Amino acid sequence: MGQQQLLLIVLGVIVVGIAVVVGINLFNANATAANRDGVISDLNNLSAMGQQYYKKPTSMGGGGNTFTGWSIPTGLDSTANGTYAVTVTASSLTIVGTGTEIGNDGSTEVEATATVTANTISVAVGN
Repeated sequence: MGQQQLLLIVLGVIVVGIAVVVGINLFNANATAANRDGVISDLNNLSAMGQQYYKKPTSMGGGGNTFTGWSIPTGLDSTANGTYAVTVTASSLTIVGTGTEIGNDGSTEVEATATVTANTISVAVGN
């Protein structure tokens, strides 16, 4: 009888250990996905601000059909989701967002890039 109880205890410890490992992996995957979604949301917000600047006349503080002069507003270049950097040309913006969580490759942070023109916003997810 003692040997059977010992075997059940060992089996129970193994099952609980496997459940804990699976739970940790699911939590990490969810954290990465949530961070990626947050970075994409911030990129869409910044892209919309850039288009607004492009379409606003210079007399009202806009670009007057050019992106030249636009920059990421103070306080939005780094958020809880990540950090953002922009490359500005007269006809487009490229905004790169780097998240705070480790991405799918396991070695670098979550990264996404938004390309903004006068009429389009496209976001590509890197990692």
